[in-house]
Amino acid sequence: MSKQLKQRNTQRGSPEHEQEQDAPLLNLPRDAQGEVIATSNSKTDHQAGKTWGRARDVSIVDIAIPAVIMATCPFLVIYFWHACDAFQCDLAAPLAPLLAADSLTPRTIAKWIIGCFPTATKEGVILFTGWLLFQAALYAFLPGPVGYGQMTPAGFVLPYIVNGMSAWVVTHILYFGASLGFDIFPATIVHDNWGGLLIAANVYGYFLSVFAFVKAHFFPSHPADRKFSSSIIYDLFWGIEFNPRIGKLFDFKLFHNGRPGIVAWTLINGSFAVAQYQKIGYVTNSMWLLMVLHAMYVVDFFWNEDWYLRTIDICHDHFGFYLGWGDSVWLPFMYTLQSHYLVRNPVDLSTPYFLFVTGLGFFGYYIFRSVNNQKNLVRKTDGNCLIWGKPAKYIRTEFITSDGKKHTSLLLASGFWGVSRHFNYVGDLCISLAMCMTCGVTHLLPYFYIIYMFILLMGRIQRDDARCRGKYGKYWEEYGKLVPYKLLPYIY
Repeated sequence: MSKQLKQRNTQRGSPEHEQEQDAPLLNLPRDAQGEVIATSNSKTDHQAGKTWGRARDVSIVDIAIPAVIMATCPFLVIYFWHACDAFQCDLAAPLAPLLAADSLTPRTIAKWIIGCFPTATKEGVILFTGWLLFQAALYAFLPGPVGYGQMTPAGFVLPYIVNGMSAWVVTHILYFGASLGFDIFPATIVHDNWGGLLIAANVYGYFLSVFAFVKAHFFPSHPADRKFSSSIIYDLFWGIEFNPRIGKLFDFKLFHNGRPGIVAWTLINGSFAVAQYQKIGYVTNSMWLLMVLHAMYVVDFFWNEDWYLRTIDICHDHFGFYLGWGDSVWLPFMYTLQSHYLVRNPVDLSTPYFLFVTGLGFFGYYIFRSVNNQKNLVRKTDGNCLIWGKPAKYIRTEFITSDGKKHTSLLLASGFWGVSRHFNYVGDLCISLAMCMTCGVTHLLPYFYIIYMFILLMGRIQRDDARCRGKYGKYWEEYGKLVPYKLLPYIY
């Protein structure tokens, strides 16, 4: 076994489960208060050097896939909305008028597509705009500690205001206090304007993606961390800038993923739960369980928001349509499909089934949190810790950023991280399946989430492997020999 493999006495992890660990930030420049300053000594062009980050040379397939996604995914979200709004969440039913047509001409298909769209409303625009501005104000002005991301390819260490938990608490107190406590507006206002909100969110998602693209060309935040390809479509989808910002601390990636999207997740569920109560006179145990499982995941995210700064979203993905539109539309509208389903199809779960789904969800959370905690512990202690009662095994790696500087990082190879390279994804999949199972087993629509998560995580495993192979080289090859399985031992 290589001399790089250490055995020492071990915590830290990531919701997106990136495997890398940076060594402690020892000699970074600091301000008068001792805080690390976001700096880079890079004097090279943003294209120079072989580092990690998204691809630069792309193929026809690399261009075609983003083009198809940008053209079809917005309609997919609208189709799901239409299925729930008009057909009790039956995914096949909206196709009936199209299949019954005498001939499938372009005119017929276009008419059917237009018929699926919700109506754009003034209320939807006002609500969505107000929501964005309110969350932006909380992000900018609520106090919170300063956290730091991992070093970027150009050698930057960027500061972030970590105040997501405060924003989540303030938002929910004000929303439900104003609606249920003081009757200023109905608690079902989100449910009642869901179609109008969907149109407004789509418009904003596309605007944000184009704005990020233009910003990267003409007024980037960190020019050395940009990546250009030979394709406008590819750059628009995956993004050019690594960490686009307004000012020093308003970070596009952290704000759009955490605030309009994840803060809204539990608020949306609450609005739909009130709608269910108004419809049938009580809130079903399935809806309660769904809200608990979602809230557990969301609260965990914000309670541990600092570790999100070291996940694949922040440390690897550039900001384009994938994150901009995805966080604005896909996350809040597709991740909450179960609550929409339960309003239109109330489900009372039997006690054995309820207990099984509850157990599956909490088991998944235990795996999810335990795996990440092991990684967090190794990062905090620089490997001087115990994992499962034994000295932590890890590989100390070296990598070079585009400024030519050499850095070290740890690859944990014991505990859950010795079982597989992404065992935390097992926890993610268990939680996701439990969320879907709250809706029973009679419809496919609520299970879209687990299907999507499986595809997403399999893709992330491949992306993470390619990124780490390029970043760590021979060290990643050695790690692969120590931990050969990517997800489940003897299976994958």
